Amino acid sequence: MIDFAAPWAFLLLPLPLLVWKFAPAHRERVRALRVPFFQQLVDAIGIKAGSGAMVLDRNWWQWLLGCVIWALIVTALARPEYEGDAVTLQKPARDLIVAVDISGSMEQLDFIAGDGAKMERLDGVKRVLQPFLEGREGERVALIVFGTKAFVQAPLTTDLGTLLELLQQTEVGMAGPHTALGDAIGLAIRQFESSEVEQRLLILLSDGSDTASTMSPANAAAIAAQNKVKILTIGVGDPNSEDKENRVDIETLTEIAKRTGGEFYFANDEKALAAVYDQIDKLAPKMVDSETYRPHHSLAYWPMGLAMLLGLLALASRLLGSGAFAKATARRATS
Repeated sequence: MIDFAAPWAFLLLPLPLLVWKFAPAHRERVRALRVPFFQQLVDAIGIKAGSGAMVLDRNWWQWLLGCVIWALIVTALARPEYEGDAVTLQKPARDLIVAVDISGSMEQLDFIAGDGAKMERLDGVKRVLQPFLEGREGERVALIVFGTKAFVQAPLTTDLGTLLELLQQTEVGMAGPHTALGDAIGLAIRQFESSEVEQRLLILLSDGSDTASTMSPANAAAIAAQNKVKILTIGVGDPNSEDKENRVDIETLTEIAKRTGGEFYFANDEKALAAVYDQIDKLAPKMVDSETYRPHHSLAYWPMGLAMLLGLLALASRLLGSGAFAKATARRATS
């Protein structure tokens, strides 16, 4: 579809006619021969003397060509544009960080898969986390892994394919054998500092109690609340384990979520964890701002170029018709 960005320019179409009708004729002084008996000569010839102005005669095609050239120039001034197909741009309205516990206890083979088979906790989490992250297309997502220390595995990005690949490359024990919940929250807060959106969500997944943080999880959650970070916590594992370090600290995870206005979920198998992610999708659905626009490609160079070409052709025909070109060639030949 072709449109004009400045259609008001077509008001200039009658301008040459108005100039020709109302503007005074162009005059210039030239040398002339004075004849004392000029009036007698004019009377003898039988013509009427004019004011000395000379108007060049023009053929009908020259008038037509002039009108066409002017119409093309005005059309170019009206800025014709080709309107392309609609393009939709998605801008994240919320930033999401997923913090996954990869401490030593995540290698225990007590996570129940959908078919009833037992698998490592971390493998089960990866298996269920993948479709959840694939459904966040358009949002900026980051991945934090933590054990004894917390690390940014993938910064905030909309490239979910790369993030999922980095998730699959994560192994148990890469960040140390212990669990640092508070440090993971603190690292997430620092990641959110570069965020310009108001909606900030942290999903914290752990199977043990905090044993290695330099900042307590409760204090970290309080700071997160001050920075408008909402935390959803997920407990994976056995809350009644004899090993205190590997025991899911439901009380702490619940307190973390409560302080930030979030929710705590417990999941000990694939079906339960998948159900948790479904609940999270309902509680915190994907948030993306969409902007739709149509690209405009200027076509003004076409009428302007055609006008220039026609003008050059008109000038060339005028020169050839008047014989000026032939005379100039002859003078050059004789010299």
